[in-house]
Order: sequence, then C-alpha cells, then structure tokens
Amino acid sequence: MVCLDVDGTLVDHDGHMSEAVRQVGREVVAAGHTVVVSTGRSLPAVLPVVEALGVTQGYAVCSNGGVTVRIDTSLPARYEVIDRQVFDPAPALHALSDRLPNARYAVETAEGIFLSTERFQDMSFGLAAEGVSFQELTEVSAVRLVVNSHTATSEEFAEAVGGIGLQGVTYSVGWSAWLDIAASGVTKGSSLEVLRDQLGVPLSDVVAVGDGRNDIEMLRWAGRGVAMGQAPEEVVEAADERTAHVNDDGLVPVLRSVLDGDSGR
Repeated sequence: MVCLDVDGTLVDHDGHMSEAVRQVGREVVAAGHTVVVSTGRSLPAVLPVVEALGVTQGYAVCSNGGVTVRIDTSLPARYEVIDRQVFDPAPALHALSDRLPNARYAVETAEGIFLSTERFQDMSFGLAAEGVSFQELTEVSAVRLVVNSHTATSEEFAEAVGGIGLQGVTYSVGWSAWLDIAASGVTKGSSLEVLRDQLGVPLSDVVAVGDGRNDIEMLRWAGRGVAMGQAPEEVVEAADERTAHVNDDGLVPVLRSVLDGDSGR
C-alpha cells in the first residue's frame, strides 16, 4: 500500500508532475501495488492526478481524510465515494472570524460543492466555489473548512490560529497563511488506517510520502514514512527517513525502492 501526498510530493508547487515521477508512478501501479493518493485537495482536484498515474482500480483519500473514494474506471463516474467525515463548521467559523476578521473562508459541503466568501478560489478545490455570505457558511455540514489570510504573514497567522484554541475539529496550518480544518480526529492517517484495515494490508507493508504538516499523522502511522526534502523539521521528525526535494524528483527513488522490494529500513 503506497500512500502519496500530491502537492510537494507527486507534483511541484506549480502543480506540475515530472515525467520521471509519472513514469515510475505508473510502474508501481502496473506492478499491482495499491496506490492511494492522499491529499488535502478535494476530490475534483485529485482525479487528474489519479489519471496521470494510470490508476484504474484503486483509492484516494481527499480533503485531509474527509472524503475517501474507490477509483474504478468502469463506473459511470469513474469512482464512488465510500466514506465522508462531516462536521458542523459554525463553531470554528465564529471563533476564527473573531480573531481573523479579514480572512477568507471556504467550505466543502457534504454534497461535494464549495461555498466561499470574497471570491475565494484555489486549485485545491478542483471546482469553482459559489459565493455566499458568512452566515450561509455556518449553516451547512462540511467535510473541509479552508481559511486563508491575504493580510497576515504565515507566522502571524499561525500565532493567531494557535491562540484561538479550536475545539471539536482537527486542523493543520499550511506553508502560507492557510488553514485546513476537518472533523475531530480526522486526518489522512486516520482515514488511511480505516482503508488499510478493510484491505487487510499489514502495516509493515505501508509506505507513505509527504511534505506538509497535514502529512505528519500519515507519516507516523505508516510502516515506512518518508518526508520530502523540503519538508519542515517537524514533518521530518515524524518520518522514518528523508528523500530529496520535490524539484529534484525526491519521490522517484522511494518508488524505485518499492519496485525493487527494498523496505528502505
């Protein structure tokens, strides 16, 4: 079971997948390994990555664990949602708006659509967000809440978020002034563990690769956790090993070692 983050792992920070990564990724898929694309991206933004890897039968964990899908290109939609972890975003929204009055907010609803304030749009959504009022955001069930500040530095934003003391949710601060929020206890790692158990894969046969703070639980959980070269120190500490930077195709030697049967230990 090979669990791969997208941005900063499978693709660079411009969203580009190198030919070397694409080729070895397809070889891993063709060799019969269960490849699980595991990302903070929402489902529509994950599907092109799955297609680029040549996955016709497999799985993806999206929205930082909020949505798990089974990939099957014989299905009309080419996938089916097998799990959604929903929560009430209202308490977090109210707490955040008090501390971050100038932030932008977006909610991925249980129905798989995006609602946002202030024309907030990001490639990780995978579809156009519908503009609504802040009040309307508080009235839906969510699988993902995204908060972004265009007026604060990443350090100021992280300090503000840390001081809020969000309750009843799981959250991770990104590279910039960016916050992803999911249901309490829901992470990439928690949803991958449910999937691993269902598939009957020994934990020792799980490899996970990522570079962000939202990958920490996944890297700690995996039998072999690999941090990308550009990962911050707390992510590296959660992993068993570190590979090269995404710009140097750091994922390639990790996937080559899977093909070679090298556990990397």
